[in-house]
Order: sequence, then structure tokens, then C-alpha cells
Amino acid sequence: MTDFSSKTDAAIDQWIANFEKRLETAAALYYELLEERARRAQKKQSLDLEKSLAELKQAAIDGICITYGDLAKTSGVDWSKARHQMNGKHGHLDRLLEICHARRLPLLTAICVNKGGLDNGELEENALAGFAEGARRIGRAVGDGLAFHHACREECWAWGKAQ
Repeated sequence: MTDFSSKTDAAIDQWIANFEKRLETAAALYYELLEERARRAQKKQSLDLEKSLAELKQAAIDGICITYGDLAKTSGVDWSKARHQMNGKHGHLDRLLEICHARRLPLLTAICVNKGGLDNGELEENALAGFAEGARRIGRAVGDGLAFHHACREECWAWGKAQ
């Protein structure tokens, strides 16, 4: 395990960006950097990445989708406060996507949807675009965003069945 204690957050971010630019997103050091960035982000957020990851794993095992609100509840954070931390580049969902990649899990955020998409497991347009963008950043080949999301969702449930 690499010691990153002398590195600033900006240095970690730049190092990660360099790996992504070179398309070296399967490198062991890249995985370590993603984990380090998540650890540092956790100190600044009220949403708990490990609790959210556990909730997503359980949803995959159960073969269901969950909502963003469910993740907030898992961390004991009111939705009105959690929603601002949830989305966007470097938001809670983006960090979870990176953790899944670093730990070689399926992209479990594929089964986290808004309340309106809970019945059919579909992401809203902005969420779908963010999911696809995050997946591309970590080196996944994403052609059609919707087809990619569906494939990832199925991969999550297949992983869950195997647990």
C-alpha cells in the first residue's frame, strides 16, 4: 500500500487524471489512488461510502433497485442535505462508482435510481449521462448509454445471485 500522506488532494486528483488520460485505469496504483480519494472525500461528507456500498451490494443480492434516498437513509442523512452531495462529478455516486471499479465489483450504482425509476429500474436522462460519463472516466467503453446502463444493471444482479 502506497503512503499518500505527503500528497495534497489536488495532487491525488491530478495523478488520477493522468492515469485516466493515458487510459491506464486498470493499474494497481490507480486503484489505490481511487481508494485514497474516497477516504479523503469521506472525511468531508456526511454520506458514508462504506454503508452505501453495503446497501448497494445487498440490493444486488436481492435483485432489486434502490433509490438515492435509500442511500441517504443508510447514512442517517436527511434527503434535503444528502441530495446536494449525491450527484455530479466527484459526488457520492461518482465516488461509489470509482470504489466499485477499484475493488473490481460490478458498477453497483447502476441499480441506484430516483424514486420515479424504482419500478422499472431506469435512470433519468441526467443521471444516465452522469453514470455513462463516470464509467468512461474509469475506462469503460460506453457506446449507447442506455444499453450500457442495462448491461451494468444485469451484471449487478448476476453478481448478486453468485454471492
